[in-house]
Amino acid sequence: MALVPKHRNPPWQPLSNWCIKLAQDGPANSSAAPTACSLPQTACKSAGQPKGKSVPQSRYIVVLGACLTQFGVIGLLFSYGLFIKEFETAFGWSRTLLSGSSALGVVMMGILAIIGGRLNDRFGPRRVLSVTGFSYGLGFIFLSQITQPWQLFVLFGTLIGLGLGTHDVVTLSTVARWFEHRRGIMSGVVKVGTALGQMLTPPLAAILIAVYGWSTALVILGIGAMVMLLAAAMMMKHPPKPAGTDGVSAQSGTSFARARETRVFWTLCAVQFLFFPAMMAVPLHIAVHGMDLGMTGAKAAVLLSVIGGASILGRLTVGGLVDKIGGKKAFTLCFAILSASLFTLIGTTAHTALFIAIGCYGFAHGGLFTVVSPTVASYFGMRAHGAIFGTVLFFGTIGGAIGPVLMGLAFDQTGSYQLGFQGLTLLAVIGLGLVLSLPSVERAARVV
Repeated sequence: MALVPKHRNPPWQPLSNWCIKLAQDGPANSSAAPTACSLPQTACKSAGQPKGKSVPQSRYIVVLGACLTQFGVIGLLFSYGLFIKEFETAFGWSRTLLSGSSALGVVMMGILAIIGGRLNDRFGPRRVLSVTGFSYGLGFIFLSQITQPWQLFVLFGTLIGLGLGTHDVVTLSTVARWFEHRRGIMSGVVKVGTALGQMLTPPLAAILIAVYGWSTALVILGIGAMVMLLAAAMMMKHPPKPAGTDGVSAQSGTSFARARETRVFWTLCAVQFLFFPAMMAVPLHIAVHGMDLGMTGAKAAVLLSVIGGASILGRLTVGGLVDKIGGKKAFTLCFAILSASLFTLIGTTAHTALFIAIGCYGFAHGGLFTVVSPTVASYFGMRAHGAIFGTVLFFGTIGGAIGPVLMGLAFDQTGSYQLGFQGLTLLAVIGLGLVLSLPSVERAARVV
């Protein structure tokens, strides 16, 4: 069913066509990681696929909407690190305090991810993301008017936290419903939006700060994010009932209650807890760390752009690898690169070495955020994917809240981020060990 008249192409058509081509050129269906499913294999293959009907191309519009949602939310969140110096100068607030406010937003992200996953399962992504997208942009507009620390915490704990809490679980869970055999690569495409936001928004924020000041810059960025997120929400929807669209029933798989009884579920929660501190702490503090090492604000913003650019490669590469070799091996690769890059940051003061280490970190950053959703789907199926993925994400956000605060505290106590980088490296190495302990999907399916 056409979305627009035939004589008129929608503005998102080129990117939609690219998504279609990427999916078609991706790994063969036969090499996709098997899915843990409570239904017989024949039922899984045939459920919900009407005979004689092609898979609706509207699902690629859903991918585009998810991609834009990631761009709007994460691009603005990444830019917050550039405002730390501005708040320090204007109000004399410590980095521990400033990190604590964003950490509160991350905590709310975890709590609301569980709720958001359930709301998405029940009401669909369009309603959920419309409310939270408006809330997120409004939160940054209000942030431009703060004069007291408590106002910072209130905004991150409410309006901004609401937007953070739903963008990941709703977009990735929705896309997973539309795709079975290419969940990995399509999750990677969605997370390219995150990478583009990381790469493009911070330099724009730096320019706006330099030209208009931090307060006006926040208003402009908040309005822009709100418009983008509301437009993206209109592109989001669940596949037609009763089912998934390329060979899997949306209701096949493990219940949330049964998943909680498995070792795989709790291992994934622990793994998420261990890598999230680095995911949140490094983007928040790396720009100001670069300025501490003598970089200009504009050059320090490029560090964030490098993370974004490298993460595009990481998201697409790892997304394809998930489809080819499975989530466990892709997880292992990402954790190994993350551990090495964090170790390199310890004691690094040369600008060139810092950029190289951050590039490697960006690859792992993109890969880790891409691999989780399809891995959850491969172990547990789609029956309760939103609730399971949301809970796994919740444990990650607890770690993500701790990481930035400890980094800020390390700087306030020692005048350096080195102790913080050491702690992040240790957590990553422990996470690598846990990933290696995960069973294969085939073995887990016999248990689940």
